[in-house]
Amino acid sequence: MNLDSLLRTQIQKAVFAVFNQHPDNLQLQPTNKEFEGSHTLVCFPLTKISKKAPEETARLVGDYLVANSGSVSRYNVVKGFLNLVIADTVWLDVFRSIHEDKNFGQRPSSGKEIMVEYSSPNTNKPLHLGHLRNNFLGWSVAEIYKSVGYKVHKVQIINDRGIHICKSMAAWKLFGNGETPQSNGLKGDKLVGKYYVEFDKVFKAQVSELEQKGSSKETAEKAAPIMKLAIEMLQKWEQKDPETLSIWKTMNSWVYKGFAVTYQRMGVDFEKLYYESETYLLGKEEVLRGLDKGIFFKKEDGSVWVDLTMDGLDQKVLLRSDGTSVYMTQDFGTAILRYRDFPKIEKQVYTVGNEQEYHFKVLFLILAKLGYSWAKECYHLSYGMVDLPSGKMKSREGTVVDADDLMQEMAEEAARQTKELGKIDEMTAAELDNLSEMIGMGALKFFLLKVDPKKRMLFDPAESIQLQGHTGPFIQYTYARIRSIIRKAETLNIQPEARGIVSMESVEREVIFMIHNYMNKLEEAAREYSPAVIANYAFELAKGYNQFYQSIPIFNENDPAKLKFRIALSQVAADVLKKSMGLLGIGMPERM
Repeated sequence: MNLDSLLRTQIQKAVFAVFNQHPDNLQLQPTNKEFEGSHTLVCFPLTKISKKAPEETARLVGDYLVANSGSVSRYNVVKGFLNLVIADTVWLDVFRSIHEDKNFGQRPSSGKEIMVEYSSPNTNKPLHLGHLRNNFLGWSVAEIYKSVGYKVHKVQIINDRGIHICKSMAAWKLFGNGETPQSNGLKGDKLVGKYYVEFDKVFKAQVSELEQKGSSKETAEKAAPIMKLAIEMLQKWEQKDPETLSIWKTMNSWVYKGFAVTYQRMGVDFEKLYYESETYLLGKEEVLRGLDKGIFFKKEDGSVWVDLTMDGLDQKVLLRSDGTSVYMTQDFGTAILRYRDFPKIEKQVYTVGNEQEYHFKVLFLILAKLGYSWAKECYHLSYGMVDLPSGKMKSREGTVVDADDLMQEMAEEAARQTKELGKIDEMTAAELDNLSEMIGMGALKFFLLKVDPKKRMLFDPAESIQLQGHTGPFIQYTYARIRSIIRKAETLNIQPEARGIVSMESVEREVIFMIHNYMNKLEEAAREYSPAVIANYAFELAKGYNQFYQSIPIFNENDPAKLKFRIALSQVAADVLKKSMGLLGIGMPERM
């Protein structure tokens, strides 16, 4: 039973009955918490029909609904806002329909397809805190779209070529002495990242030395021997030099093994992987096609450019003078290849930080100029950077927060707090490890996802793992509490039942309203590409259930029908909490 649709139909009938005209668009919204009611009709637009003041319009519609709808028990008017109080019988019907719907929280297939890209790492360094927000955000958006009926393709583009990759390769060639992950015990991605940091140190020292000898900074940066080696390796790579390709393949294989371990702990997955080393050639073909058609132009040095000044942007290089491609070029190839692989997708979503907003404006605009009609359906899911109390992270300086280390620290902190609470007496070591992982990862994911993706955020590990407050562990603890109630009911042979009562307490109505609102929140989260909508919904539902739990001692109820109803209400609240947190990739413990 969809209460919102029912109310809209009844309000339309009321407006027509009272004013003899059909309303165009009804504005129905949740009631402000300081007023009684659950749904509010904004009556200002209706004054065109009623020819009366907003307050009088609201009263006339409210009177009709109370007298004729069977759904509205009473109302109150605040200026031009009609706040509706829904009858208990209706709330009970709503709850029964949810309780009996085994597919509640999952829309049927819409026949539509969408692609979501996330992660998109470089193979010159391990994943860090910023990658955690990226992966959790992209994966969660994909899961949300599944819940609203889409077929979702999860993909990533691996940035496995280019000057940054060659920097790690150059440093390893100069200073590696054959070092491998097996020889030193480091994860492969961390070993390669070590040489990326080493490159930067040596590069800065060489630039400083050249500047002291009289070179300008720009000249010194180009003349630094280690940078010249990296550029030479990039050119050799594109020329398919066997030795360079061998180093590249070997070091990338180390990185991929390391990434696989990190992704498994993150709990993210991909349907298909794309590699820039494979897509950049298609991108170069598109650049040459655009050059032939006059969409692009060539400068005297042989470089190829696009002029976007008439579109309010600037000129953008697409091929360097030495023939090597830039990121933009390979992104053409990747986008085109994806639409060839998955021709039914209606949208391609790129989960990439907001520092790349200009890049994607240019990318989508050029794809449109090349004649691809689907370019307008490409969307940049832009998100803010993650800051730390110590400041901004910089990969090349080795100041990033490593993803593996952070996940391990969160699990260890969860274990420490669980031991302090003294709730591990009946747990085995394996059970404690599993619980600690679930709580630690739940705290991390919830904290990174509860903030609107567009906003820059400060990650505070200590705050994220608290059992009280706006945190994942608070919601997990609420779920574990409900599961304890369900187990007790089973022990007492109390079967949950959504029938047999005629009235409810206000806290019960509030929980039912929030549960019923879950599908609206799913649609909103998909529309806004925002897991924060689901995260904050789960928090509000957990708060609402705790208010119910504290107000009404469930097992002290003498009326068997009310007792069974409250067990059913608890059961459905737990199910919805588990589903909503599952969309964030967060597991829910049975005991905590």
